Amino acid sequence: MIESVELVVAALAAGAAAGAGETASTAVKDAYTGVKTLASRALRRAEAVPSEVVELVESDAITQAGDGSGSVGRRELAAALTAAGAEDDEELVAAALKVLELTDPDGAHAGKYRVLLHGNKGVQVGDHNTQTNNFN
Repeated sequence: MIESVELVVAALAAGAAAGAGETASTAVKDAYTGVKTLASRALRRAEAVPSEVVELVESDAITQAGDGSGSVGRRELAAALTAAGAEDDEELVAAALKVLELTDPDGAHAGKYRVLLHGNKGVQVGDHNTQTNNFN
């Protein structure tokens, strides 16, 4: 299983991309609205979460790919969701998984969103990543 926070960030990005188009199904739009509402609620409850991060979620500004503007927002969102304890919010994680199943059924069926890593070094999960490791 993918780490919960990354799953939520991926779902918000996928939902924003799919939900923005007129061809998105009602199921995708409803699922995305649900995950966006739950994520916003979790972020608003947390202390010290910048309002810009909440606005990023509420304005559908999370991007799917790591372009210059979206990748910074995704990192900030992941940090804010971690601070908000989103990894323990089962309802939010389930809603995020539903969005990913609807927006990427082939990836969901292939197990793309079911990665579990613990105590690893130098590991990345996801598409279009870059990484530099300096182990001492």
